[in-house]
Amino acid sequence: MATPKTQFRPNRLCRALTLAGLVSLLGVSPMLLAEENDPEAEAQTQEPIEVISVTGSFRGSLASALNQKRFETGATDTIKAEDIADFPDLNLAESLQRIPGVAISRVAGEGRQISVRGLGPDFTRVRINGMEAQSTSGGTDAVGGANRGRGFDFNTFSSDLFSELTVRKTASANVEEGSLGATVDLRTARPFDYDGMTFAANVQAGYNDRSEEIDPKGSFLFSNIFADGTMGILVSAAFSERNILDEGSSTVRWDNVNDFGSYRGDAEAPELTELNEAFRPRLPRYDSYLHNVKRTGLATAFEYRPTYETRFNLDILYSKDDSTRQEAFMQGILNNTSLANAMNVLDYEVDNSNTATFGSFQNALVRNELRYDELSTEFLQFTLSAQHQLSDNLKVDGMIGRATSEFDNPIQTTVVMEKAGLDFSYDYRGNKRDNPELVFGAGAYDANGWATNSVRLRPLGAKNTFDNAALNFEYVLNEFMTIRSGLHYKNFEFETTEARRSSENTAGVEMTPDLIMNYSSGVGAANWLVPDLAAIDARYNIYSNTGEFAVSTDNRRVDNYTAEERTLGAYLQLAFETELGDTLIRGDVGGRYVRTDQSSTAWANIGGTQELVTAEHDYNEFLPSLNLVFEPLDDVIIRFGYAEVMSRAGLGSIRPNVSVSVSGGARSISGGNPTLEPTKAKTYDLGLELYFDNESLLGVAVFRKDIDSFVQGLRETKPFTETGLPIQAAIDACNAGPGYGEATGCTENEPWDTTTPLNAPGGNLYGYEVQYQMPFSFLPEFWDRFGFIGNYTYVKAQMDYINNTGIVLATRDLTGLSENTRSATLYYEDDKFAARVSMAYRSSYLTNALGRNGNDMEGTNATRNIDASLSYQLNDQWKLTFEALNLTDEVDDQWVDSSGNRLTYYHATGRQYYLGAQYRF
Repeated sequence: MATPKTQFRPNRLCRALTLAGLVSLLGVSPMLLAEENDPEAEAQTQEPIEVISVTGSFRGSLASALNQKRFETGATDTIKAEDIADFPDLNLAESLQRIPGVAISRVAGEGRQISVRGLGPDFTRVRINGMEAQSTSGGTDAVGGANRGRGFDFNTFSSDLFSELTVRKTASANVEEGSLGATVDLRTARPFDYDGMTFAANVQAGYNDRSEEIDPKGSFLFSNIFADGTMGILVSAAFSERNILDEGSSTVRWDNVNDFGSYRGDAEAPELTELNEAFRPRLPRYDSYLHNVKRTGLATAFEYRPTYETRFNLDILYSKDDSTRQEAFMQGILNNTSLANAMNVLDYEVDNSNTATFGSFQNALVRNELRYDELSTEFLQFTLSAQHQLSDNLKVDGMIGRATSEFDNPIQTTVVMEKAGLDFSYDYRGNKRDNPELVFGAGAYDANGWATNSVRLRPLGAKNTFDNAALNFEYVLNEFMTIRSGLHYKNFEFETTEARRSSENTAGVEMTPDLIMNYSSGVGAANWLVPDLAAIDARYNIYSNTGEFAVSTDNRRVDNYTAEERTLGAYLQLAFETELGDTLIRGDVGGRYVRTDQSSTAWANIGGTQELVTAEHDYNEFLPSLNLVFEPLDDVIIRFGYAEVMSRAGLGSIRPNVSVSVSGGARSISGGNPTLEPTKAKTYDLGLELYFDNESLLGVAVFRKDIDSFVQGLRETKPFTETGLPIQAAIDACNAGPGYGEATGCTENEPWDTTTPLNAPGGNLYGYEVQYQMPFSFLPEFWDRFGFIGNYTYVKAQMDYINNTGIVLATRDLTGLSENTRSATLYYEDDKFAARVSMAYRSSYLTNALGRNGNDMEGTNATRNIDASLSYQLNDQWKLTFEALNLTDEVDDQWVDSSGNRLTYYHATGRQYYLGAQYRF
């Protein structure tokens, strides 16, 4: 790719910012650096402006991104193309985690979704080439399974296809609504980004030290400008394959029910009381997952500039993620009352948090299972945009496009086999999260005597479609003020399906030894016994979709629903720039009006009968915003932002899959809530940025969000007419009970007791972030080729979590919020050699504020990922590269209960290495 060249004004402040800033930033609580007067600063402010050109692959991209941030009106952070290409990242989420305030969640060892300033994926909007889009993928049960929400799955894209990533943390009237956290703009490359014909290719071989597999990865870009410099075409493509061994242990939570029958043969032993009142793992087990991920992407751009005043762009983006996943489990069963009663406890240990960290049993039941998934995500987007300068003062631009994301999981098959009467023990003493000891009796390794427990066939899918159109006008009133206005139309359609067997019983499958295979795992005993799915299918034809193996959406109607949202927005904004004394003031003020018409369809239980119900809802919002930038000195920027923002309710919450029933004089509704209003907030942002030297920045920002509401399950009483459900549903339910009519008091106008998701009271989110960027150009030769980028963010937000009657059960952190996130990169770059090491840290966070099975809460422990890369420029065309990802072999460590910190999921995916070569001209 072409080497970026960026212009900077020279240093005007020349503050004494030293490596102390780097050291403090890496700490848990960054401090503002002290400023010292520099006698040369006043002299420099009198010098004429000169142009400083920053070249170099990595430093050039950093300088370009910093320059863009400096002249933005709102609070934004950007990663430029070379920055993405040179960071050792597997996908877009991995790249975005280096932006202040961005934290990521991972699947199979790579980033999937992001949170910005403590607000999770559902509160973040993503635009690709200026148009909102959605991408969904699948995941293991431990990470939430298939994505059927509003969160964007970044792991379906390779970062090589994009030239720029921007995170907009403050709102503006001319940016579409829908985000409470941030708006993320992804931009693919265009031909006029490069000077003339450009070709670049990258080939890599990857190696994972846990799976011990060698995998290919490659990308290329071709761009050219022709027709006397008026037309251009660009084509880029990327391909990668990963084979990941994802292993560890899990418990599927802890519980203190299902009492054991005897202690050392004595059913009346007093020790049983202590053990039976303690928390023990429900399903203590070893896990072994095999992931195969093939990712293909293609981006094409056509650009036409017939005149200086006119341009047209057609951007096409395609991505295909094809994956398979095999999950093997070997587990003891402690979550069944009758099974526990039959067990004899030989020994146990309970710690001071009432956790049974060790247990040894006779007559236990062992279940081994194998699950196999085939998954794919296909994304396609077309965007046609144009702009034209109608006159010296008036400019118009427009956009129209469609984005579709289709997730398909046609095969999700699990066969469970079991054997009773075995010895079993577990040992989590000493916080053995990384290596718990699960011991199974000898019979667990004998292929004879196993029975089939269940055969599960659960195909599913989800499809998202966005149709977008926008028209914007910009009129320059004078040299100080510009008016902007525009219209935006968007139609979003969502559909999800899931099918199952009518019963997941054994269907006559007998687990004979020839249907059982040895499974070699890296955890526990060397060889497990698990069902052989291929052999079972060969004998019983389980994929025939006939007889007892027939699957139908009728058997899982609750997870088959659709939603459609049509929005029309209009905005008016005044942008201005003026001076007050020696202070330059610029900014924008405006408002955005948006109307949303929502329709959702799902199966509902109406008076004991299943009916397909469609509910309608609409709402209007006016969202004002203000962004101010003050420049009291040439290299000092003060930012202030205020806005009212909104985020639409989750897709699973608005489905009308309700149960409407009447019993005597009681009229009740339970289930989803299609009349949910969007979550709204008032946001405040104040920042200080010191551009104290070329390519250098010290930035500090404080922010606050007053969240008006937070969706929770609550009970209220209201007329049926206010539920958004069709009136016929009330009539049918009444007729199934005492009968419809005023005489019975059963009509749509009477009060109905509803237990559904409601807009409960919200709370306040606040925090601050610090970012520091600096090349060490002040050091002696050789050392002046080093540089540092780092950031730290602190966020705090607590909500009242209530039961369905409105009683506050607990006040706890917002789910998905990490109080502390930070990242840092130390780099070196000269004409030939470049190297960098990067760290990204995310503190622990809650996944469920109200825990299950008697545990107070559930969460995920902190992660710290360290990556590195090296490159050597052989000549103008060829470069050798080496990348090392996850050098510390970081794990996914999930827990239940704040006092017990009980292990629920602990998995490692290994270190990843890439050796490659790049060619460009």
